[in-house]
Amino acid sequence: MRSGQSLVLLLVFFAVAMTVTAAAVAVIVSNTQSSSSQELGLLAYQVAESGAEDALIHLIRNPNFTSGGYTLTVGPGQATITVSGTTTKTITSTGVQGSYQRLVQITASNASGLISVTTWNEIYP
Repeated sequence: MRSGQSLVLLLVFFAVAMTVTAAAVAVIVSNTQSSSSQELGLLAYQVAESGAEDALIHLIRNPNFTSGGYTLTVGPGQATITVSGTTTKTITSTGVQGSYQRLVQITASNASGLISVTTWNEIYP
């Protein structure tokens, strides 16, 4: 090897190693952010479900219950619930966790004091 060739070879190896390391760090950061977003979305969905279940409890206790909107705090999240209808009730619950929001809608009917859930869906805006 000539004088200076080993220095150039070392610099090339160092540049390749730094590129591979930077790419690996970028992938790890991206995966971590994606996992955090997915978890917050799931928590928002669980908050919405909790709000819907709370409204069902209100309907079991009072079959004539309706609400233009009330809120329920679930951990750090919050659900906003509306209940409308006469014999067939429509429950809409919006769960918010951080900047994430999920919406659950339920239709239920009351026949002879028995609450029957006919649909339970997540609504995508």
